[in-house]
Amino acid sequence: MQRIIAIETKIAYQEDTIAQLNEVVCKQQTQIDALELLTQQLIGRVRDLSEASAQSAGAFSAADERPPHY
Repeated sequence: MQRIIAIETKIAYQEDTIAQLNEVVCKQQTQIDALELLTQQLIGRVRDLSEASAQSAGAFSAADERPPHY
């Protein structure tokens, strides 16, 4: 009888541990999803800035710039 009680106790602790781990994994997945979205937004902004910079750089060449010592 004691062995059955010991086994039931271990199973109860394992079920609790599994539930806690599941909660942590769900929170981490939510964080990963948010970070992936943020990363995609940042990539888009960098592309936009890069394109804008390339377009504005086409209007001015390096020869048009004054050297820094002037």
